[in-house]
Amino acid sequence: MFTGIIESTAPLVATRTEGSNLHLRFRTPIARELKVDQSVAHNGVCLTVTKVEGKEYEVTAVEETLARTNLGELQQADLVNLERCMRLGDRLDGHIVQGHVDTCGKVERIDSRDGSWNVYFTYDPSNGHPTVPKGSVCVNGVSLTVVESGSGRFSVTIIPYTWEHTNFHRLKPGSTVNLEFDIIGKYVERLLSERK
Repeated sequence: MFTGIIESTAPLVATRTEGSNLHLRFRTPIARELKVDQSVAHNGVCLTVTKVEGKEYEVTAVEETLARTNLGELQQADLVNLERCMRLGDRLDGHIVQGHVDTCGKVERIDSRDGSWNVYFTYDPSNGHPTVPKGSVCVNGVSLTVVESGSGRFSVTIIPYTWEHTNFHRLKPGSTVNLEFDIIGKYVERLLSERK
């Protein structure tokens, strides 16, 4: 369980394929605090730490994960947003994030405002996943508030701190992002569709 509040970013150091699995190695100062079997969200994807060596650690993404997320598109030195799982009793500063990405989306455009950025995203709405204005959405692991909402599209506003301390400053139109929609909204959507 996560909150969507990013602790740090980490560059991808190396990848290695093994069958349909992709092993990813990252470098970060928090690696020394990690342990094997611990869950860490990478761009919002919950992955298990499999190896820790100094300031570097490894995780494995299986075929299902690679098909639903942007992890397979990562290149060496690309930054990922990191969040360790929450501890019981911690404040829930963002919203409830499972680390189970629903789909990928694309950056449609980025409008620089005087002190913030409005970022517009599109995604395939055929599987549902509605958003609502002032609702929560998780983009690349970052808990955000929806500003504008429509079928297959939504926008968010990014404050300077988030822009600088996540990989959002590297996004551009056409960039692929991981999307996890609000869990409560998904349950409501499912219940309503079953009643029809």
